[in-house]
Amino acid sequence: MSEVVTEFFVQGMKCGGCVSNANTALAEVPGLVSAEFDLAAGTARVVGDVDPQAVCLALSEAGYPAVVKSA
Repeated sequence: MSEVVTEFFVQGMKCGGCVSNANTALAEVPGLVSAEFDLAAGTARVVGDVDPQAVCLALSEAGYPAVVKSA
């Protein structure tokens, strides 16, 4: 089975602390394998069979509003 990769636009992430907070929030999302953040581009790359809306909700609740970039 191939890994599902979903990309998101994420607002408000400025530093490593933000990445740590976001990773903590995403750890609660079922199906998550990993997440990578590009602070300069304001994007996140999430690997795993996740519900994109659950990812957006988790990030938004952590203070980083997110929307799906691609699926």
